[in-house]
Amino acid sequence: MADPIALAENAIESMRQVFERAGLQLEGTCSGLSQYGLQWRQTAALLEDLTAEEADTLGALMPMLRARAGQNLITEGDVGDWMLLLLAGTVDVTKTSDAGEVSRLAVVKQGAAVGEMSMLDSAPRYATCKAIEDVQAGVLTRATIARLIQEHPAIGAKLLVKLTQLLAQRLRNTSNQLVR
Repeated sequence: MADPIALAENAIESMRQVFERAGLQLEGTCSGLSQYGLQWRQTAALLEDLTAEEADTLGALMPMLRARAGQNLITEGDVGDWMLLLLAGTVDVTKTSDAGEVSRLAVVKQGAAVGEMSMLDSAPRYATCKAIEDVQAGVLTRATIARLIQEHPAIGAKLLVKLTQLLAQRLRNTSNQLVR
């Protein structure tokens, strides 16, 4: 079995190169994630079941991404094994049709998670996520989740349950829109 720490470190280094080519910055980690406050953790569905200590453990393993307004955080069609947890800022989520028309899917704010589908299944990104204002985001990789499962199983399990709930809710919302 591959060493999850080595996998996580390799993933972060390759991710750093991808982000730098896109003009984005990785700066340290999200250490002290719990310091964003209880109210903030309650708006971040991914973190709501974590204790402050568990949030800090997770944050120490998540690189901090910074982007300026107008920069793409995720580009439709790209491949990536990571997702973002928005810590500050607002992001426009859009999808381009085969005819080239751009449709807004959502505007997401602090606490939202984006990019989770591709993180889990390695398929090309479904949509583009562009910073409307300056953004800070934690980067969560598939390798980091594997490491959490091995070293901190309770945190890994809580994250996987939350990701599953998030995807189920998005599928339910999409289904409801199709019925209308």
